[in-house]
Amino acid sequence: MEIRERLQKYTVKDDRIAALSFFGTFAVYFLTLYLAVVYREIWFVFIPAGLISAFAAVRLYVLQHDCGHASLFASRKANDLGGYALSVFSMAPYAIMRHNHNMHHSHLGNLDHRETGEIHTMTLREWNEAGFWDRLTYRLYRNPFILIPLGSAFTYFIRYRWPKNASEIGLSGLFWHNVALAVWIGALYLMAGWAGLGVWLFWGFVGGMIGVFLVYLQHNFEDTYWDRRPDLDPRLAALQGSSALDLGWWMDLGSANIAYHDIHHYNARIPSYRLRKAHQEIRDEYDLRTIRWPEALRSFKLKLWDEDQERLVPYPKTRSTSALTPAE
Repeated sequence: MEIRERLQKYTVKDDRIAALSFFGTFAVYFLTLYLAVVYREIWFVFIPAGLISAFAAVRLYVLQHDCGHASLFASRKANDLGGYALSVFSMAPYAIMRHNHNMHHSHLGNLDHRETGEIHTMTLREWNEAGFWDRLTYRLYRNPFILIPLGSAFTYFIRYRWPKNASEIGLSGLFWHNVALAVWIGALYLMAGWAGLGVWLFWGFVGGMIGVFLVYLQHNFEDTYWDRRPDLDPRLAALQGSSALDLGWWMDLGSANIAYHDIHHYNARIPSYRLRKAHQEIRDEYDLRTIRWPEALRSFKLKLWDEDQERLVPYPKTRSTSALTPAE
């Protein structure tokens, strides 16, 4: 409760900052996409412009995510309108994304509800009990050279065209979202032709890979948190089971501070433009865990949750018999 009280002041929304972040990100996205298309044959313009466009696309998704929590603008209506507008360019239908992401918040760290997480994690026990094909499938899935690029292509270009629970939440919103996306793609084709579409697809794919990279690291690191009810502690799931990634100021700018995921999960009403400052205020006092680049990259070697050690571990070199016996 003390932490929640300390962070309460950061939940105040500022529509001026929100509007600057919203319209400023759109301006950067369109400008850099334009430069990447027009100067696609000049590599020293094409590459930096495309990279900035990719990060701007990540920011658009994070701002949409903020709208889903009603934490970007002061009013619910402004958040919903902003969320629907952003969804065309983030390629994620707003209402369905909002619902499924809120389910992720509700079941964070719950071993009995891993279906609500963005990245699936097996336990060591499940691994030892799994057959050859289940292990092979999981190995391929958790391989970063497959997970990041294929995850980007599948999630943003295929899965979001028909997300999970779509039929339960509302097909009309999904239909109109896909219509709006088709209009945007058609307009881009009329303005820039197939070359323009190719540039947009390529840098959108890169933006998707940045997004998958961040999503993986948000909950997959050595001393993250998983448990089962009734022992599951939502506060530990938020502050220990979500990462604080200190990957540099430029990365924070490009990802709208979503890397400070511990604070976001502890209080989702804090807007993205206040997350960094909120985390820094209480980091040392409450010994909040911070992950920097070396550990972030090493985290991709960790694949399984060991319920006995309460940590994420690599694949075992040999089949463990002890993991097959019930934990005391």
